[in-house]
Amino acid sequence: MTQVTTAPTLLDALEAEAIHIIREALGQLERPVMLFSGGKDSMLMLHLAAKAVWPAPVPFPLLHVDTGHNFPEVLDFRDRTAEKYGTEIVVARVQDYLDDGRLRERADGTRNPLQTLPLLDAIEEGRFDGVFGGGRRDEDKARAKERVVSLRSAFGEWDPKNQRPELWSMYNTRHRPGEHVRVFPLSNWTELDVWRYIAREGVDLPSLYYAHEREVFERDGMLLSPGPWTAPRPGETVGVRRVRYRTVGDMSCTGAVPSDAADVGAIVAEVAASTLTERGATRADDRLSEAAMEDRKKEGYF
Repeated sequence: MTQVTTAPTLLDALEAEAIHIIREALGQLERPVMLFSGGKDSMLMLHLAAKAVWPAPVPFPLLHVDTGHNFPEVLDFRDRTAEKYGTEIVVARVQDYLDDGRLRERADGTRNPLQTLPLLDAIEEGRFDGVFGGGRRDEDKARAKERVVSLRSAFGEWDPKNQRPELWSMYNTRHRPGEHVRVFPLSNWTELDVWRYIAREGVDLPSLYYAHEREVFERDGMLLSPGPWTAPRPGETVGVRRVRYRTVGDMSCTGAVPSDAADVGAIVAEVAASTLTERGATRADDRLSEAAMEDRKKEGYF
C-alpha cells in the first residue's frame, strides 16, 4: 500500500516554531507568565501553549493589564477562557493607580500609555522572570526589530544595544536577579497567518472580531463607539454601521472598520486584500507620534 505524505505548510512551520519557542522558554524559566487580553493574538498564543505542554495543563498564570476602558465583551471572554483552561488570571488595574495618585489621567483620555507601571509592578510582585507576549514583527516598526527573547532591565526597560543574537533558533533567557525576559512566540507571524491558523484550528474569539451592527462615529479617520470615554464632539454624528474590530484594546483609542465579514473565512479574505496594518488603521494611541510604540517599548510596556 502506497503511503502518501503531505509537505508541511507555512502554518505548520509557524506552529512548530512557536511551540519550540514556548518549550525552550519553559525549560529555562522559573516563574513565567503570559500576557493575556482576550484578543486574537493572546488567544492564539494560549492555544499554542496548550499544545506545547499537552496532555499537561498550562503551567503558568495569565496576566492582564486592565485599563478600565476595555470592551465588556472582551473582559467576559477573558474570564471564561481562563476558567476553560484552568489557569489563574492576574489582573493589574490602571484604575487602582489613578485612585491612589500613582498615575494621572491623560488629557487625550486614552489610558493605553498608562499600562506600563501596573505591568511592571505586577511582574515584580509576581516575581515573574519571563513574560510571554503576543507581539508580531509585522505590527509596527518598533516591533519589527525585536528579538524573540528580549532582555529587560531591573526597571523593565528595553535597550536595543543589550539584545542577544538568535542564530540557528537558539534562545537565551539568562538574566541577572531583578531582570526578566519577554518572549514572543508569534514574532514571525503576520495578521493573515494568524487568521488562517484560527480558521484551521477553530480558535474561539470575542464576538467583536466579527461583523455586527454597532453605533459609531468617525474621528480622525477611525470609527469609535460612543461611551463615557469617547463622547462625540461637536460635528461628530453617531450612526449605526456594520463594522468589526481588527484589534480589541482600550475602547477610547481602538477603532472599528466597516466590514461584512461575519465569519473566519470572510475575515481571511478581507485581511488578504487589506493594505493597512491593523494597528495603524485602528489604534489612535500609536498615532500620538512617529515613535509612540518605540517610546513605550523603551519604558517597559511592550
